[in-house]
Amino acid sequence: MSPIRSVTTAALASVVLATTLTGCQLGEEPQDTSPIVIGADLELSGAQAPVGKAYQRALELKRDQLNASGALGGRKVELRIKDNRSDAAESQRNIGDFGNDSSVSAIIMGGCNECAVASVRTINEKKVPTIALAPSGAITNPVAERPYVFKLAPNAADSASALASELVRRGVKKAALLHSDDDYGREGQTALSAEFAKANIKLVAAQAVKGTDTDVSQPVQALVDRKPTAMVLWTPPEQAMLAATAATEAKFKGSLYFDAAAAGELFLGSSARSAEQATLVFTQTMVIDDVIATTPAKAARRQWFRDYTARFGGYHGFSSFAADAVQLIADAELRAGGEPGRVDRDGIRDILETSQMDGLSGPIRMTPDNHSGLMPQALTTLVAQGGRWRLAG
Repeated sequence: MSPIRSVTTAALASVVLATTLTGCQLGEEPQDTSPIVIGADLELSGAQAPVGKAYQRALELKRDQLNASGALGGRKVELRIKDNRSDAAESQRNIGDFGNDSSVSAIIMGGCNECAVASVRTINEKKVPTIALAPSGAITNPVAERPYVFKLAPNAADSASALASELVRRGVKKAALLHSDDDYGREGQTALSAEFAKANIKLVAAQAVKGTDTDVSQPVQALVDRKPTAMVLWTPPEQAMLAATAATEAKFKGSLYFDAAAAGELFLGSSARSAEQATLVFTQTMVIDDVIATTPAKAARRQWFRDYTARFGGYHGFSSFAADAVQLIADAELRAGGEPGRVDRDGIRDILETSQMDGLSGPIRMTPDNHSGLMPQALTTLVAQGGRWRLAG
């Protein structure tokens, strides 16, 4: 920890301590020291384990930061993490267990679209506020039927709009699409088709791949055969990188474009050559070391990037969503108040529904009509250069 951050932490702790002592002297209620318990249902094994483990690292780092800061008064964040094995049925069991535990304030779910969608009924029955980190719109829509469910991830419509704008800027007239065979992938195909129609871009072909597919060469070859000038990869990160390699092997001469859900590690590793000059629509935090920190929010994102990189030796794009979810829940728990040691889930839900903050991921705004908080302005254009993602332009 740097000297400046140490001083800040100490100063904040001193303020909290002074406030506590003053409160005791004035005969106020004793300070609440009960933990803020957050259940986490993550993909720590199975097909989606790489992203799930990145979420786990981010949750634990953010927990440690909050607990060390003194910003929660006498309280601490406690994580209870369960592995759903990338399986929707296992995820539902985990959600049920968390819902039955009255000490759990809220739940954070990982990147599994099917897990979150399948758990909606259980979440509503248990009345436990839940923030999913998966991108599918079906997780939070229709909102009236999902009062306890929230989402922190890029939205398909926003990503499709940004991708189409970039293709127009590059003069692309014919594009192909490789998408995941799930709710989010189909949502992407619909959103891209609509944006392409408005932009006069022809979608010459689309291929779907299952989440468990580890060889995508055939669908990629089928797309290359249609001779598009651009190929959009709307899949999880590992499959997007496999597709980039397959496109190179198929002698694809056009440009590659990655949807936000395809963002993974900052450094591209063995896929670097195949992905060179590819375009990614994602949040600026992924490349915040390229950005001058001109605002407190940007400075906070830069510090998060540095802390994550220092602890784990690299950076994963989706980590900031997990950290923001912890922050939103902790803030809501503190604002909900209530009796010390008793969790007010309805109060937390109500506060989450109107939460606003400039988060580590970008601007976040929840409303009663929109439980998917990431604003379109959070997305920007990145480019793969020299084995890592960089800010475009």
